[in-house]
Amino acid sequence: MAESTEKTEQAKEAAPAQQAQPTQIHVNDADAIALYANFCRVTGSPEELIVDFGLNPQPIGVPREPIAIKQRIILNYYTAKRLLHALSMSVQRHEAVFGVLETDINKRLKLQQ
Repeated sequence: MAESTEKTEQAKEAAPAQQAQPTQIHVNDADAIALYANFCRVTGSPEELIVDFGLNPQPIGVPREPIAIKQRIILNYYTAKRLLHALSMSVQRHEAVFGVLETDINKRLKLQQ
């Protein structure tokens, strides 16, 4: 009886270790199109988020012409939360190596002068 209890305890201890190992997912990105964006807008509904990407030809001040949206990604909130976490981790790693990223263009311009 003690032996079976010991095996059960060992199995319980091993289970979290097995679950902690990440699963490797294979991705085929041969047909992926790489596009650049310096503008994004997030809108949504109770069921999903819509993330639009475009190129703002006038990044300082208010653009004179409408920004053309070239890419739109629609995500459910679960995928959006996973994306938020992945982006956050990536930015934190970048800032740890290269310093804090200032997102206000006017402050960046003042720092360069």
